[in-house]
Amino acid sequence: MQQRVAYQGTAGAYSHLACRKVFPDWEAVACDDFLSALDLVANGFADRAMIPLENSSAGRVEEIYRLIPRTALYVVAEHFEPINHCLLGVAGARMTDIREVASHPQALAQCHQRIINLGMKPVAAVDTAMEARAVSESGDVQRGAIASKLAAELYGLQVLHENFQDVIGNTTRFLVFSREPQHQECEPGMDYITSLLFSVRNIPAALYKALGGFATNGINLAKLESYMDGATMEASHFHVDIHGHPQQHNMILALEELEYFARDVRMLGSYPAHDYRI
Repeated sequence: MQQRVAYQGTAGAYSHLACRKVFPDWEAVACDDFLSALDLVANGFADRAMIPLENSSAGRVEEIYRLIPRTALYVVAEHFEPINHCLLGVAGARMTDIREVASHPQALAQCHQRIINLGMKPVAAVDTAMEARAVSESGDVQRGAIASKLAAELYGLQVLHENFQDVIGNTTRFLVFSREPQHQECEPGMDYITSLLFSVRNIPAALYKALGGFATNGINLAKLESYMDGATMEASHFHVDIHGHPQQHNMILALEELEYFARDVRMLGSYPAHDYRI
């Protein structure tokens, strides 16, 4: 049976590109929103979901932090995808022909200076790949889109300018979700990231006490995000990514201390650190 990976967006979106990189032989299934992609995995229609968590330029994808606590899925991998924004046009168009360029607002913001320098009019759209498809259907040589090279391939557009973004190095971090946990056994020599959720009472020094065990045991926290969940503000909720595996001795000690001072600790999963971190 063909294995499937679900993602949010239109074919040719950067999430679709990430799916192709990580699961080149799998069927990639486009979904209207993040919840639908996660639900396809939960109900067994898809084997994995590729979900963006943060971008080096735009910051965190806040919606994901609200969705993760509501799903029973596990994180089994991470992927860092360099974002190469391309200026796309219809066949025969030249860069000097483009009068207006459309894309997602974040993509427009990341290419703002180039757009201004070329005298183009930016037009905000819902989705990068969706706009690439619209440009292809329009046949208008004066209309361009900012999207991925994959979108150009899928919709028969030509790449007028690669790396159109103002700053090189823009990268999105994705998490891969599955119904079952993986990497539960710690392999010697492997670098791991462990993701977990917890909450603390909204009282002085609660977070300091909860995380103190990681400092005293020499464990690095790769990421700490706070968010509010629920109708009250009596408790603070946190998502943390940790360099380490729960079977390692110093992690065992640190997690014991976390369990003592925190509540509702939930292990999302441990997975090999991506090469991007090395």
